[in-house]
Amino acid sequence: MGALEKSALECMLKGKWNSIHLTVGAVGIISITIIIAASIVLLITITELGNLGIAHGQVNSTSLTSEQSPSTTSSNQTAPSDLQSNNTITRLGLQSSDKTIELKLLADSLSERLNKSAAILELTSKLPEVKSTPYSNLISAKLHGIPKDVDISKRKVGQSILSVDKDFRLIFFLMPNGDIYLNEPYLLQANLTNNNFAHRGYYKGAINTHNTYLGNVVISNSSGLPTSHISVPIYSSAPKGNSTLVGIWAGGLNLKVLSKYLQSLNLASDERILYIDQYGHKVADSDKILANDYNESFANYQAFKNAIAGKSGSTMGVVNGAKKTIQYQPVKFHSTTWAVLLMENDKQ
Repeated sequence: MGALEKSALECMLKGKWNSIHLTVGAVGIISITIIIAASIVLLITITELGNLGIAHGQVNSTSLTSEQSPSTTSSNQTAPSDLQSNNTITRLGLQSSDKTIELKLLADSLSERLNKSAAILELTSKLPEVKSTPYSNLISAKLHGIPKDVDISKRKVGQSILSVDKDFRLIFFLMPNGDIYLNEPYLLQANLTNNNFAHRGYYKGAINTHNTYLGNVVISNSSGLPTSHISVPIYSSAPKGNSTLVGIWAGGLNLKVLSKYLQSLNLASDERILYIDQYGHKVADSDKILANDYNESFANYQAFKNAIAGKSGSTMGVVNGAKKTIQYQPVKFHSTTWAVLLMENDKQ
């Protein structure tokens, strides 16, 4: 994917085009038109609003394992936009009702951000060079996929996505059986220690739902860092609905970007905001000291249980020995629900 494709993706992120013409020079001149649904354009527009600093403080006990199976009780979700803000922040001493509104805006912003990243994967999954695996015969267990200099057109699509959407740490393609086909950047492909990921929740979720899926936080096999994956199943265009699975087009999220955003908010000294995945594992944390403690679990907190059930509200809980008021909001994305929690010292 060349400069035109990158420009097209950038325009999509800004919600400016309803039709994107992508020209791929690596395999000749292949021009396709992708129609962006009005709902996606609306989501991206809302996402832009979420970047104006309208988030909290901006007005003017299970340990994390390398894998868990997808939740059967997850709710639907939507996607967020770029959560980074350069605005000057002023604290106004907000009341509880104001914090509820702000937490809702944070949840919507995260939802929009996830949807933006998912939209990029979904749109690019329709490209001919992404939908095919012409070099599957060259998959090598030693190389953890195909060689570096093979299927360059697909690798360039992955590289373009990484250059446009900094929420992604890696882009990869899995064969129908879960075998790795390629990974970008290639350095992370070379770092792999496994060659099949059919056991991963993001693979099972995409297969079982036949739709885009947001996986839980796991330890990345390529980077060794906690990450969550968005996966898009690709099916052949067979007649009479007899389509077959071609593969999984997926991206690993850079969770540190989300934590940095939460840490940029002007919170009170006793306030802490967290993004939590569908199993109660931490996705991002406003607390700089605790942010890297991914063994911290919130699965047993009533606030978390209420949020993944699609509810919003406030409850009490004991966190690290201290009594806290915990406000919560669900974050919905397709068949997965995450949670946003706001913790502060009990004022009663």
